[in-house]
Amino acid sequence: MEDVLDLYEEEDDPHSPTVCFDEKLVAPEADVRPSVPAKPGQVERIDYEYERLGTANLFFFVEPLAGWRHVEMTQQRTRRDYAHCIRWLVDEAYPHAEYIRLVQDNLNTHTAAALYETFEPAEARRLLQRIEFHYTPKHASWLNMAEIEIGIFTRGCLSRRVQSLSELRQRIATLESERNAQRCTISWRFTCNDARDKLHDLYPVINNKLD
Repeated sequence: MEDVLDLYEEEDDPHSPTVCFDEKLVAPEADVRPSVPAKPGQVERIDYEYERLGTANLFFFVEPLAGWRHVEMTQQRTRRDYAHCIRWLVDEAYPHAEYIRLVQDNLNTHTAAALYETFEPAEARRLLQRIEFHYTPKHASWLNMAEIEIGIFTRGCLSRRVQSLSELRQRIATLESERNAQRCTISWRFTCNDARDKLHDLYPVINNKLD
């Protein structure tokens, strides 16, 4: 935990950017009947019945200090999908960075092994030499700032009904572009000192008394 919190306290460095990564499974819904336009002073009427459009997986990349984010939509969540997203991050998003400090959780697909299962060994090693992994503790996903961005996208476009997966993709791209254009940053205030003061259960009790 303190490894991640210390990382968040460092200043922005374009040579070694800190990027938070997480993913979210979504199940888009479409209207069966068109909604009824709202009259003045009334809320819009939406029929409770809906049509499931299947599922999709969203990979979220967020650089909190730079105000940049990217959402990649895939049909499934596999090690290969993760590996290809990491290669995109290294080669296209940050081609000039010396290395990328990647904050992520302990999901079984979020591993260096996923790259070796997807690419030739030399290619996997090339990519991993540009990545420095920082893992959040189990049951502490709130330490990942990508969770904040996921919440914003959920309220902004993911919870609304769409007519197709392509429409959902377009809504995501639009919100991503808007937030990147505004360089919306994330101000993280929870520090190691805060953790030591408030999360006593996570720290062992040290008995310094001598026998």
